[in-house]
Amino acid sequence: MRPTPQPGRHRSGHHHHPDPTQSGGRPIRRGRGSRARVARGDVRLALLSILAEEPMHGYQLMQAISDRSGGRWIPSPGAVYPAISQLEDEGLVTVNAQDGRKLVTLTDTGRQLVEEQRASRPDPFAALGGTRQESDLRGLLEQVHVATRTVGRNGTDAQAAAAAEILKDTRRRLYLLLAEDADGPTPAD
Repeated sequence: MRPTPQPGRHRSGHHHHPDPTQSGGRPIRRGRGSRARVARGDVRLALLSILAEEPMHGYQLMQAISDRSGGRWIPSPGAVYPAISQLEDEGLVTVNAQDGRKLVTLTDTGRQLVEEQRASRPDPFAALGGTRQESDLRGLLEQVHVATRTVGRNGTDAQAAAAAEILKDTRRRLYLLLAEDADGPTPAD
């Protein structure tokens, strides 16, 4: 026999709050892996606009969306692949096996739709501030993370201490960048 859930609680024991942005009067904090929320229709629009340039595989489409949004929008496979299937059902794309992978290609009907909507629908990446022309900070940070873990696991105590000093100095220099006047000099190397 299942226990009767108490009002305001789910079976898991967690409180249910009618307003998903509030928790006991405090804003809910998103985890470190939080990603920008994007309207569902924008995934389709983004896929169509990218495919208007060239056919791509699903993974390439996810990477192209990430690149064009400067890493601010990283769609999951759970958002991209169902959207591709829906576009295929609507006759806007075709999906064909090529070298063991599925290549997504815009159909003539899909191309016509993109052209018709180009003037009336906004650029799906404009709301995200467009593409970033700067360095790929997220990618570089991931590389630094891997290098740091490698030193931590395989390096000597002296190497780990030297790595800690490098990281402390890097953190300090990054904050100095923000403290500098936009027109002023950058911190010396």
